[in-house]
Amino acid sequence: MSIDLKLSRFNRIYRPSEALEGKIIIKTQSSISHYGIRLTLKGSVNMQVRGGSAGVVESLYGVIKPIPILNRTIEVKPSGKIASGTTEIPFSVTLRQKGENLEKFYETFHGANISIQYLVTVDVTRGYLHKSLSTTMEFIVESDKADLLQRPIPPEMVIFYITQDTQRHSLLPELKSGGFRVMGKISSQCSLAGPISGELTVETSAVPIHSIDIQLFRVESILLGEKIATETSLIQTTQIADGDVCHNLTIPIYVILPRLLTCPTTFAGPFSIEFKVAIVISFQSDLSQLHKKTDSGTPKLWLAMETLPLELVRTK
Repeated sequence: MSIDLKLSRFNRIYRPSEALEGKIIIKTQSSISHYGIRLTLKGSVNMQVRGGSAGVVESLYGVIKPIPILNRTIEVKPSGKIASGTTEIPFSVTLRQKGENLEKFYETFHGANISIQYLVTVDVTRGYLHKSLSTTMEFIVESDKADLLQRPIPPEMVIFYITQDTQRHSLLPELKSGGFRVMGKISSQCSLAGPISGELTVETSAVPIHSIDIQLFRVESILLGEKIATETSLIQTTQIADGDVCHNLTIPIYVILPRLLTCPTTFAGPFSIEFKVAIVISFQSDLSQLHKKTDSGTPKLWLAMETLPLELVRTK
């Protein structure tokens, strides 16, 4: 005996004004009685604060009360019997209904401290003597088309320079004395449907380059009383150059955004979700071989980097 959910869209992406449609699939070797089949939709913003992102007092809060977005239960079938074999029960539920006074539908997001999640659960109640059937599936919510920008935005570019003088941490002696210069441009605002784009050029470098990477960070902030707990964490690293690249050669930047780990830049009352992009230059050094497992966010003698804010938007 098994129960499964199959949504009408393979990518499971829906908008608040649309109907969540699909089928409940029940497989059983013999007919069974039940006391009703119910479908429950839930959506919420879940937040937690860890000791690393707040003080001792704030960390005692631990998990903060979730912000409800969607909470609705409907009866798909009243009490009755399910025949043996495979039974498919279709359903259709509009996500946003008139008159509901809950929170705004934020886009699905899975972060380190903030998670915006939407779940659909089906329950087949069978009474005390029989085990009830239940299954849950996550579906993804994106902004309504009416709330999106009317036309695709061209990526806004910002020019950057990376030299020994722009670094706030200590560098290898040969880098400080010999110097290096990397310049280019990169997106400071881009659509979630498009890539982070740009280009860079290594003009000079006293030490051979080992690698050039583009790192994407999320910045999650949570309001705790009169204080704000903020934590920055790495989402992904994309290598755009390997080895000592030719000087004065233009290297393209093209980074695809991960769907569930990004969302439009969001500023809500109790929380905010922002993003940053970093250009990381790694130079050839014996020290790097001795410290392979060090934290990626820790400044290192053989690394130079430039971190810039990145605004993400949803467009039609």
